[in-house]
Amino acid sequence: MTPPVFAHGNLRLYLLALLDERPRHGYELIQALSDRFGGTYSPSAGTIYPRLSKLEEEGLVTKATDGRKTVYEITAAGRAELEARRPELDAIEDEVTDSVRRLAEGVRAEVGEAMRSLRAELASAAREAKRAAKDASREPATGALGPNAAAMRLVHEADLVLSEFRQQVRLDLRRQAQQGGVVDASTVELLRTRLAAVRDEVLAGVRGS
Repeated sequence: MTPPVFAHGNLRLYLLALLDERPRHGYELIQALSDRFGGTYSPSAGTIYPRLSKLEEEGLVTKATDGRKTVYEITAAGRAELEARRPELDAIEDEVTDSVRRLAEGVRAEVGEAMRSLRAELASAAREAKRAAKDASREPATGALGPNAAAMRLVHEADLVLSEFRQQVRLDLRRQAQQGGVVDASTVELLRTRLAAVRDEVLAGVRGS
């Protein structure tokens, strides 16, 4: 998603400014933008490459192949437009600073909420473990467990494993999303498919034992 600072035409102008610094390929432009935003925003290839193609059509940039990479370079016409719109670029730089501050505040709020949620779930898991230990202490002194009691203890252990897995995956996905990683519908579908397969395998093992 393009951040609010890049109103219509602003990202195009900012790409020209980055290419005025030096020629870059697409990934370098994406990385440069991510660096300018302190990692709080990273544009997708679908955001960058159409704009580069438009700049090329307008004669403001050229591209050349360097091995397997396509390198973009600003033209004289591109520099002329950049110079003519220098006041706009200065304003965008100021807005980028403000936008980074707003995005950072949002990230801090989300991280804080995630940590509160994590603490709550860890406390819940601890209570569950304590209950399981308490139940176990009530078993006969011989230590022999009936089949149902032993099975329920293992169910408690499975609950803890699932809770830990859920928390870790959720934190990993949030971290990746905040850092500009690709988290889309295919990620969710992969998770759904793999978990369904694991569930089927676990149930098959339980029924077959």
